[in-house]
Amino acid sequence: MQIVLHAGAHHTDEDRLLKCLLRNSDLFAKAGTAVPGPGRYRTLLKDAFIAMDKAPPSPEARDILLDAILDEDAAQRLVLSNANFFGSPRFAIGDNTFYPLAEKRLVQLSELFLDDDLELFIALRNPAMFVPMALSKAGQQQQIDLISTIDFEQLLWSDMLKRIRTTLPQLKITAWCVEDTPLTWAQIIREIGGLPPTQKITGGFDILRTIMSPEGMQRFRAYLEDYPTMPEAQKRGVMIAFLGKYAIEDALEEELDLPGWSESLVEELTEIYEHDMDEIAEMADVRLITA
Repeated sequence: MQIVLHAGAHHTDEDRLLKCLLRNSDLFAKAGTAVPGPGRYRTLLKDAFIAMDKAPPSPEARDILLDAILDEDAAQRLVLSNANFFGSPRFAIGDNTFYPLAEKRLVQLSELFLDDDLELFIALRNPAMFVPMALSKAGQQQQIDLISTIDFEQLLWSDMLKRIRTTLPQLKITAWCVEDTPLTWAQIIREIGGLPPTQKITGGFDILRTIMSPEGMQRFRAYLEDYPTMPEAQKRGVMIAFLGKYAIEDALEEELDLPGWSESLVEELTEIYEHDMDEIAEMADVRLITA
């Protein structure tokens, strides 16, 4: 079986991706892809991680788990989505790296699904936004202490992916920038579900409509109806054109409430992030979905 792991990251879609997948579950089922609700597996896998911290899984563990998760036996592809696969938000940053538990959790999952094909899908976000969100639940002094220990030049998504790749060289990895999701959302949903690139889905413009006015969305959809066979690349150009005229003012602005989080630091981290995405795009064994 193909086991698709959507591992967040935290603060990239707030389960909107899973909700969109579930809205298309009947369509996916016809393609042999099962998208169970999160209540079917999140607690089970959390308990499995705790157990695997003490001992490797039994030979029967995989089949017992799948019996609890799946209603059907015919599924060839199973999608599991959980931003906490690599730990809760408080484990998102440590030792100048993102998700220091990522390799351990993926090794445990590879042991659990020993004879299955694992795929990792993960969204990446500008550290200038991600770090304040990841530390939002910490107290102010704790935030100050944590920030003082971070070397931001080392805090790279490419480093996390290289660590995973070194530990699990056969794991298929697909990543994308959350900043691009208004344009790439439909492609991400299709690829996670194993659908062809021309397959129509429900909710393909869910993210786009959060940053475009209702009038703009109405005109955009009307435009697409006139060109039903428009290629995906051209469609994204149309999205950009409509956003140029109908984008909701300040829709993408977020308040960053963190001690010492200055405008100059945000600019520095953004530049580091852009170079980091260029490096990931050059990684031969990682697929980066771009706009």
